[in-house]
Amino acid sequence: MKQIKSSKGFTLVEIMIVVVIIGLLAAMAIPAFQKVRTASQDKAVTNNMRQLGAAADQFFLENGTNQAAIASLVGSSNYVKALSTVANEFYPANYTQGTPIIISGIAGTRTLTYLQ
Repeated sequence: MKQIKSSKGFTLVEIMIVVVIIGLLAAMAIPAFQKVRTASQDKAVTNNMRQLGAAADQFFLENGTNQAAIASLVGSSNYVKALSTVANEFYPANYTQGTPIIISGIAGTRTLTYLQ
């Protein structure tokens, strides 16, 4: 009687090649993902800075002052209803007319400046 040898399944070499290909794809995709994530966070923070700048300008006009606390700008009955952080950034407690808004600690490392 002849024995028929089955050739089902994958060899170790074939599996290793697939693992290497997946590793190469991941090595290319992860930096691209991180770059897109950073750009997205920066755009969201820039949008928050624009809203705070517009709110501060409105506050300055309505109150005839050149300084505003963040509590005067953000709140359910204020100019900006809510300010949500996107990357653990820090917003200044006070705003002065004509002074840039500087947001630090974006994702623990980056700082953005918004010139009003």
